[in-house]
Amino acid sequence: MIVKICGMRDADNIREIERLGIDWMGFIFYEGSARHILRKPAYLPDKARRVGVFVNERPERIVEIVADFDLSFIQLHGDETPETCRILRTAGQSLIKAFPIASEKDFQATEPFESLCDYYLFDTKTSGYGGSGTSFDWSLLRHYHGTTPFLLSGGIGPDDAEAILKLRHLRFAGIDLNSRFEIVPGRKDPETVRNFLAKIRK
Repeated sequence: MIVKICGMRDADNIREIERLGIDWMGFIFYEGSARHILRKPAYLPDKARRVGVFVNERPERIVEIVADFDLSFIQLHGDETPETCRILRTAGQSLIKAFPIASEKDFQATEPFESLCDYYLFDTKTSGYGGSGTSFDWSLLRHYHGTTPFLLSGGIGPDDAEAILKLRHLRFAGIDLNSRFEIVPGRKDPETVRNFLAKIRK
């Protein structure tokens, strides 16, 4: 199971969390987020794969940031179209496309993106962009019948390890952690993350 932790900004915190064995680390390049990364940290992970999170950003600007931060994945978290994904794929980028979920019908939005993304990310539907710190009904995942593997996001917290380990879906590839592991926005609590990883990887 891939474990991604998102919304990182502080060099010391990045180093601490990476040492715990996180697989992927997300950096948010959307100004509307409380975890928006303003400048390149003095340290970036060299073991965890780097994921850049973007909302309705121009493809050419995304490609510039990918090069500057040496990103492994682009996560598109806005209203991006399949054509945007084609442009980025043609530029050699690996993609994660986020979809807000509140009902079984919401999975239909993934269909035009099949074969254009490496992963999908299913998050809780909100009125804006980005996470809400709350979970959607995970039983809805049974209505996803696509071929693209997905990460589960949306309000996953330290007490959810058991429920996550019980999830059964052929395309379930990993989880995305954020606000419920934080001391303050953009800074994660290493002890909380460590304890959670011990449960999820037992």
